[in-house]
Amino acid sequence: MRIQDIYQFFQAPQPIFLNQELAVCYILNVLCEQNSYGTELIQQLETQYPQYRLSDTVLCAAFKFLEREEMVTSYWKKVEGRGRPRRMYQVQSEKRGKAQSLAQLWHQYAEHSENLEYQSTKPT
Repeated sequence: MRIQDIYQFFQAPQPIFLNQELAVCYILNVLCEQNSYGTELIQQLETQYPQYRLSDTVLCAAFKFLEREEMVTSYWKKVEGRGRPRRMYQVQSEKRGKAQSLAQLWHQYAEHSENLEYQSTKPT
């Protein structure tokens, strides 16, 4: 390690990996808007929120939790341009209110961390 490496780290910080609680809220945020599948959720996160990452392990654990809580269901769908069918997830209609409430927690978290990031890069 060199002093320059420390400066470089703070100029381009490492991505933040979502824990299961954040993953659940992020997933519901997306599924309240449209049905989706795992790989697409990961890609959307990295595109819309480049500072965050979602591991396959946490994603699977979050989906299992949401299915146990009967907040989401899944079905198989052939996706255009893909070889095999994808397991699509959707919010259960009777749990939509709870899902939207949890999705709002994601919005608040993402907005708060964006403000912190802006404040830390703002010249003093």
